[in-house]
Amino acid sequence: MASLFTNLNFTPISHSSTPTQTRFLLHSSIHPKTPTPFASILCSSVTRPNYIPNRIPDPRYVRVLDTTLRDGKPSPGASMTSKEKLDIARQLSKLGVDIIEAGFPASSKDDLQAVKIIAQEVGNAVDENGYVPVICGVARCNKKDIDAAWEAVKYAKRPRISTFIATSEIHMEFKLKKTREEVVETARSMVRYARSLGCDDVAFNPEDAGRSDRKFLYQILGEVINAGATTVNVPDTVGYTVPDEFGQLIADIKANTPGIENVIISTHCHNDLGLSTANTLAGACAGSRQVEVTINGIGERAGNASLEEVVMALKCRGEQVFGGLYTGINTRQIVMSSKMVEEYSGLHVQPHKAIVGANAFAHASGIHQDGMLKHKNTYEIISPEDIGLQRSNESGIVLGKLSGRHALKTRLSELGYDIDGKELDGLFWRFKAIAEKKKNITDDDLKALVSDVVFQPQVVWKLGDVQVTCGTLGLPMATVKLIDADGEEHIVCANGTGPVDSAYKAVDHIVKVPVTLLEYSMNAVTEGIDAIATTQVLIRGDNNHTSTKASEETVCHAFSGTGAGMDMVVSSVRAYINALNKMLGFRNQPELKVKAGNLML
Repeated sequence: MASLFTNLNFTPISHSSTPTQTRFLLHSSIHPKTPTPFASILCSSVTRPNYIPNRIPDPRYVRVLDTTLRDGKPSPGASMTSKEKLDIARQLSKLGVDIIEAGFPASSKDDLQAVKIIAQEVGNAVDENGYVPVICGVARCNKKDIDAAWEAVKYAKRPRISTFIATSEIHMEFKLKKTREEVVETARSMVRYARSLGCDDVAFNPEDAGRSDRKFLYQILGEVINAGATTVNVPDTVGYTVPDEFGQLIADIKANTPGIENVIISTHCHNDLGLSTANTLAGACAGSRQVEVTINGIGERAGNASLEEVVMALKCRGEQVFGGLYTGINTRQIVMSSKMVEEYSGLHVQPHKAIVGANAFAHASGIHQDGMLKHKNTYEIISPEDIGLQRSNESGIVLGKLSGRHALKTRLSELGYDIDGKELDGLFWRFKAIAEKKKNITDDDLKALVSDVVFQPQVVWKLGDVQVTCGTLGLPMATVKLIDADGEEHIVCANGTGPVDSAYKAVDHIVKVPVTLLEYSMNAVTEGIDAIATTQVLIRGDNNHTSTKASEETVCHAFSGTGAGMDMVVSSVRAYINALNKMLGFRNQPELKVKAGNLML
């Protein structure tokens, strides 16, 4: 990768543009004669180029397409309700992504409805700078899929249809069972059909481009450009390529595809060999001006290129290595976006994950600590504040049992959480209950409470009380009181192998929905005997609550739930009920079968 980046020659760039929107760029306030200490880089407001589907006024600007809600969702355990999808879309808008790939509308009526709601609400929320994200729906190259995508996204101020068909020999022969000529004709006619519906922004994706014949790629991309495509995306669908190879692929497409100067080149890299971020950056160096990424890098198999990694690499090294490339991402929203996706998807961020992992800004080595105490830039190339991570208490407030709502809201705001209204009320009373038992409430305690109170599904069942007896002298027993949506209380006693098992069996007796507990984990978020415990569970319904994929396979969804509390049993029950609420909220959603195809680009 290093050889590719250092050998690329960047041509002189005109700095003229027609700015109407705000973006964020790092700059240093250090004297220009001194080396740039990256950790002291600050955020300043500059301009985001006008959105034109097939052209970017500033050739240094890189569009960010987030596909968390489409390609990130297939991750095992990552089932999301429509409300959660909408919440994430709103957060992606705060993050400043250029395009939200909101889903695959033809896959189910629920996905179509979710994309439509996102298009209506998030796709029309224009901010004071004129920014509003493009809302994109994915479709295979057939009229039924394209009609569904257009029906979902047409309500947005800036709608986009993204259609795809496989172009590698192995996919065409064994999956599609089509000749090259048939694939080209299908792609050309379907792009033309999408444009005929009134959609002025159409992207085309040659699936498995990384393993496709170069000359065939030039041919099919030229045909879809002539048919009206405004963006051509180059997916490394199975994460097969390495950075030099992928960068050369983009360069070759740029040099040999008829009409390529009239469209945006995009990249979509998977992480099967751990190279998705490196390949994405190599593609940008070679001329792509749109990157397709997901929050936390979630996605099929080993995941997708990580938004936070790609964006911060461009932000940290853009001027020195990447020829001045930049994005419009408000990086101070990265931590909040990461946390929300982690909670809603149920997919834990590994501690050593770049940028957003718990250890990303932790320094344990004595040598490193010594360097940090002398000068932070010795071991930090990025300031944690630049991604919305607050390491110090800016307000000087120490939260405890005497603290009020204003103090709590202020500290939450410093931590990057914009919480108000009923959510703040619910969080405040949970905070007061914890504060009665703990002398001081830490930032980690607050984050756990936010996860437990704010990032939760619509309430079907609410925990009233739980009481357990256990130990070596008697049979473990749990009494649980749940409150249903009508306010009616239900109380059941049950016994099991331990306090948590007993409590879960009591819940099952009340809810009367058969489930299998797939995963159970617990962590203490702070040190000490009074630490708050966070529990995460993954459940699967044992009845017919299944989701139909495009391959006509029916599979049981897995649903995650989290809970937090100083009592580990209470924390465990909260997590279990939250998972049940998510499943029950999802169970009656209508489904629409569609025929064979692969949703993975």
